[in-house]
Amino acid sequence: MSTNLEKQLQQTQAAARILALSPLKKRNLFLRLLSAALIKKQNAILYANLKDLRCLGEDHPLADRLRLSKERILAIANDVRTIAAQGDPLGRILEKKILGNGLKLEKRSVPFGVIASIYESRPNVTIDSACLAIKTGNAIVLKGGRESEKSNLILVALIKDCLRQAGLPPAAVTYLNQGREAVAKIMTAQKYIDVIIPRGGPGLINFVRQNSWVPVIETGAGVCHTYVDSSADLRQAARIVHNAKTSRPTVCNALDALILHQRIAKRALNKLSPLLAKSQVIIYADRESYRYLRANHYPYLKSAQAEHFGKEFLSLALAVKVVSSLEVALKHIDRYSSKHSEAIIAGNKKTINIFLNRVDAACVYANASTRFTDGSQFGLGGEIGISTQKLHARGPLGLKELTTYKWIILGQGQIRV
Repeated sequence: MSTNLEKQLQQTQAAARILALSPLKKRNLFLRLLSAALIKKQNAILYANLKDLRCLGEDHPLADRLRLSKERILAIANDVRTIAAQGDPLGRILEKKILGNGLKLEKRSVPFGVIASIYESRPNVTIDSACLAIKTGNAIVLKGGRESEKSNLILVALIKDCLRQAGLPPAAVTYLNQGREAVAKIMTAQKYIDVIIPRGGPGLINFVRQNSWVPVIETGAGVCHTYVDSSADLRQAARIVHNAKTSRPTVCNALDALILHQRIAKRALNKLSPLLAKSQVIIYADRESYRYLRANHYPYLKSAQAEHFGKEFLSLALAVKVVSSLEVALKHIDRYSSKHSEAIIAGNKKTINIFLNRVDAACVYANASTRFTDGSQFGLGGEIGISTQKLHARGPLGLKELTTYKWIILGQGQIRV
């Protein structure tokens, strides 16, 4: 590890110790200052973001994730205020008891210490990660992608300025703009970093998970399915599926595979295909759905191949499969799911309950779009990622998920015999 990087990490670790003991008033002041600064400096942020977009190319698949707008900046600023409005995640008494020998035990929420976030494309992650970390008393090391470097640098400058104004150490947020070698160094910095949260494509996430010496909270790819049962309201199903696929196709909670019960498949596609065609969605259809869509003269129709199931498209593309039963649908999801977000559209309550209980995923929906898997939509004020693992947290990683705990034991001279 280079001397300069080690010095940066030492400063971040020292800042973490200060943050862990900082009053909620200061942490919330930082958040309110940052929310206002984002609005005040939005033109400068958009100018830096435009430079990044020009370097990347407007037609690049990552362009939508990278792009900021006045509306998106306003939404980010609102999320920051939502985080400020929430209670203190630190010092919560999670469990309390008195043992027979008189020892008093308390299980209290505390910060991790130093979190590292390695991510791609999305500059909003810079704000979400920093704000959630500071509110939870954690310092954070940020390693964004080169494609968003100019956007990230101006955002980090704002963050550090607001930390300074709030009386908190600016070193609590460290941005590394070195190349890929910085990622390798972060993964071996177990002396300074307590946990790593990678956020990006499968390549990045798998690389970090397989090579890190530091504990990792995995935020996996979102291969999301929606199963439309024979008992579904097909008008409702068409609205939900269209929203899940087209409202923002480049994000992890967008729909990738539509599964239709064979009893309603033809009728469902008759209602859905005009909506998807208007949005220019490419459909990779299995044999049965291909026949129905071809009869409808669907303009963006292709035959599904094996690789189209279990694929996170991150674009206006969708795989479609017709199944004979709920059981077959469940087996298909079990085989191809990334355990992110899965949904059923049905009217039969027994069918819904079977699906909700059987599907193994972080978020399981009934009669709603998978697009709601988002920290802001869940009322968390943003998230640092969507965990698809089972330890230590699952789903959107908000304030409570960015704390751990320690046991406090109060005695009056007890000894163990």
